[in-house]
Amino acid sequence: MSASADPLKDHRRLSVAPMMDWTDRHCRAFHRALTTRALLYTEMVTAPAVIHGDPERLLAFDAVEHPVALQLGGSDPDQLAQAARIGASFGYDEINLNVGCPSDRVQSGRFGACLMREPELVADCMAAIREAVDVPATVKCRIGVDEQEPEQSLFATVDACAAVGASVFVVHARKAWLKGLSPKENRDVPPLDYGLVRRLKRERPHLSISINGGIGSLDEAEAHLDDADGVALDGVMLGRAAYHEPALLGQADRRIFGAESADVDASEAVERYRPYLAARLAEGVALPAMARHMLGLMHGRPGARAFRRILTVEAIGAGAGLEVLDRALDAVREAEARRDKVDQAA
Repeated sequence: MSASADPLKDHRRLSVAPMMDWTDRHCRAFHRALTTRALLYTEMVTAPAVIHGDPERLLAFDAVEHPVALQLGGSDPDQLAQAARIGASFGYDEINLNVGCPSDRVQSGRFGACLMREPELVADCMAAIREAVDVPATVKCRIGVDEQEPEQSLFATVDACAAVGASVFVVHARKAWLKGLSPKENRDVPPLDYGLVRRLKRERPHLSISINGGIGSLDEAEAHLDDADGVALDGVMLGRAAYHEPALLGQADRRIFGAESADVDASEAVERYRPYLAARLAEGVALPAMARHMLGLMHGRPGARAFRRILTVEAIGAGAGLEVLDRALDAVREAEARRDKVDQAA
């Protein structure tokens, strides 16, 4: 598949990063209530877990989530091919290989960021995945690890994969320091090198290059998509910003994708999410499993603290349902009404 033939090309302009313990199916359905266009990613799932575990539990998702990509972890080409076939059979729109996660567990399993040291093995994995599925097979990587020179490690990984036909790459613009930093520290401490990612696109213009790492707003996303320096990146991947302040996704269809539709505000997003919540509650899913992804929705608004408290405390009660969400929304409306009253009096 060439970058130009990528069926997800337009959706890649903005994507929400795969984030362990965060971007589960409930989170993705919620994010889809805010943006119809952005590409969503699963949490990383290891190839052995897909093959030997319960694929229905690990991979099932709601049709509302499309377009949605499955991120796999692993370093055995045969296992990855088998897991990719299973993922494709569930209807995922893309299979993505994790070459960026820095956790100890991932390193011990010889996958994730440590694969930046083995570009030919990454290429073998990508060749196997591409052969196994008809949907796009893509790579998410770092710019290097530990002592590596990023100018060499990033280009070596990308070029090896491109040689076997991979054409879509998401680059987290930091090294992973596997020695001495925790996974959390690896999200912040290694310095960002956005310029190197732009150089990759400049020198490999036929490839689809998206950028990830430290991007905190749609303003920053738009700046990365700007071709003011003659280089237009193909996409921006948001991580923690999209999770902690999800309301920003409500502006994405207009600002990033050029849609003429109105922005989706927080209240409308809740209404869009409500049928999904009701359906899962009816299946026996506990409210906190879904409500936890909404805690940042009212960030910066009056009543945001009460909104979070109600969803956190009252959602754990036996039989808690949509009435808890209604009370949380009422708390915001009441706080905003008090603010408006004060403003009018002033």
